[in-house]
Amino acid sequence: MTGARHVTFLLAHLSDPHIGPLPRIPFRRLLNKRLTGALNWHKARANIHNMDVLAALFADVAAHAPHHVALTGDLVNVGYEPEFPQALAMTRLLGDAADVSIVPGNHDAYIRESLPAMRRVFSPFMLGDSSREVTFPYLRRRGAVALIGVNSGVPTLPFFATGRVGRAQRAKLGELLDETRRQGLFRVVMIHHPPLAAGAKFGRGLTDAKSLTRLLAEHGAELVLHGHNHRHSLAKLPAKGGDIPILGVASASAVPGTPHHRAEYHLIEIMPETRRLHIQRRGLLADGNGIGALSEMALTQGVS
Repeated sequence: MTGARHVTFLLAHLSDPHIGPLPRIPFRRLLNKRLTGALNWHKARANIHNMDVLAALFADVAAHAPHHVALTGDLVNVGYEPEFPQALAMTRLLGDAADVSIVPGNHDAYIRESLPAMRRVFSPFMLGDSSREVTFPYLRRRGAVALIGVNSGVPTLPFFATGRVGRAQRAKLGELLDETRRQGLFRVVMIHHPPLAAGAKFGRGLTDAKSLTRLLAEHGAELVLHGHNHRHSLAKLPAKGGDIPILGVASASAVPGTPHHRAEYHLIEIMPETRRLHIQRRGLLADGNGIGALSEMALTQGVS
């Protein structure tokens, strides 16, 4: 693939697998936000997130042999250290660290100690091409595609699921977007929280969404991928180089809910030279029996 800009690049996009089951947690480790999260898991989430469905979806991804996989956060549930090795064992079904790029979600950064625990296990999946330690945003070049990973996961108070990118990350992101634009690369930004302020529910959005969207509009990108809302969505952000598609995906393991909320992933064909995208939604079929194609769409980046 390297240097072959005319070749289609196949990218799989998944998010919010919420890999379980939740390990047994000593009571002393629940004397924080984890208590509400653990109660929520046993009351509801354990029935929402189905690991057999997730395994079938991962197998479908592997069967399509994408060039790369983008996993946009919430791999675990309450950010408890033993959750991360369990999540790693499942994630390895998608490929090696060189072929899978991960950014944290709010559940991965549930409390202050959670993100360091994630880094200890998942750092190879969150390293830039020339980095020896995890820093955000990171850059991975794969052929004519630039994959830029942004961390929006920060610890929050109970009942809040907000995120923040922060001034330092935004400054570096602007530099990376300019650098990769000059190199003629197709820029894909990966982030957990939706970058748009419009439509965000109280306590769930990015606290600096307006600053981030201004930056994206100024520096441009060809595609932004996110999760967090557990539903399929597509929006467009007006930018100097043309509208930026903002693509959200449902949870990779969710079984109840409307068709836009059930387990799915995106299989994205990127044609870097023409800035064209072909997006296939694949996920849990309406009868609940197996993973298959749900819908398809074609986009040309920069065209309203």
